[in-house]
Amino acid sequence: MKIAYFTESLYPLVDGVSRTLARLFDTLTDRSVDFRVFSPFVPTDESVRWRDRVRPVRYFRFPPYPDYRVSLPGGRAVADDLADFAPDLIHVVSPTPMAVWAQRYARRHAIPVVSSFHTHFVSYFRYYGVRSLERGGWRMMRWFYGRCDRVYAPSWSIVRELEGEGIGNVELWSRGIDARAFSPGHRDAGLRSAVGASDDVPILLLVSRLVKEKDLADLVHVHQILRERGTSFRLALVGDGPMRAELETRLPHAHFAGYQAGEALARWYASSDVFVFPSTTETLGNVVLEALASGLPAVVVDRGGPQDLIEPGETGFVARANDPEDIAHRVDLLLRDAVLRSGMGRSARAVAAERDWGAINGRLMASYERVIARQPPVSEPRPKRHDAQRDS
Repeated sequence: MKIAYFTESLYPLVDGVSRTLARLFDTLTDRSVDFRVFSPFVPTDESVRWRDRVRPVRYFRFPPYPDYRVSLPGGRAVADDLADFAPDLIHVVSPTPMAVWAQRYARRHAIPVVSSFHTHFVSYFRYYGVRSLERGGWRMMRWFYGRCDRVYAPSWSIVRELEGEGIGNVELWSRGIDARAFSPGHRDAGLRSAVGASDDVPILLLVSRLVKEKDLADLVHVHQILRERGTSFRLALVGDGPMRAELETRLPHAHFAGYQAGEALARWYASSDVFVFPSTTETLGNVVLEALASGLPAVVVDRGGPQDLIEPGETGFVARANDPEDIAHRVDLLLRDAVLRSGMGRSARAVAAERDWGAINGRLMASYERVIARQPPVSEPRPKRHDAQRDS
């Protein structure tokens, strides 16, 4: 099996998509599966075992986020490279000009093509005053994903949403976690002391890009409600972005740690006590999975993928989306009860540790083989969607 990938997210750019693909490419390398990657980014770290499989392509920078690059349609060099490689399958990662070109190439050469849904771009419109574009955005999504033999979504909530929007042939491709990299063992008493935490003052943690589409305005209201209730805690925000200056003004009592990675990020998770994530635009929420693996109970909302990671009442709570009062209520239960959050934290760690990358990516490769053989998707039992808790 030979696979060609087209992606805008790849190391040295670090985001949820590039980390997911890095894990997939490690699995492919371990299993001696041949693949090529076409991307505007080329890994610079020599420890990346598959860096010699990456082919650079032309691109332009995405104005709202200059660190991101958008690939331009492939030319003769890319076409020749593909012809020499002769892939059995093409996997396009995002609906970009290069991906559309790759779809056309696949059609002309009778090569099956699949895609994966990583970022909920359509949901971003409402945060920037152009909600009227959502309907057109979904039309474009139906057109793009309708040209694929299979579409992979990271959570059952997103599988259902895509199907509800008229996108077919959707399969689950979930996510794993490195339970050694993210572990309660990274807890750092010095870090806790530095931000004013103690046995009686727990840390409420958010890890996120600091942007509007993460519903951080709701977090500001949650913080205000908790302070008005007299709840003892310190809010820590790990991450950076264009909203940071505004948040620093509106959350003068919070600690802003900036962007963190590697062991430093693992220490922030393990040294905190409760994780909160109000975003309604996530397709999965890798940060929630990292928090659970670090032994933190999490409070998320009932829209998007993070809700699928939570066993309500066991590993955290699912609150009503865009309802700061309900989110604050769930967070308050955990901040005030050390025994409750400790028990949930142990359960969270156990559940997260079961998410093995090798097994998850192995199921994706099995699906690839079915697509190449022109077989239909395998029907999997689907969990029922749970509503936000309205009791306790």
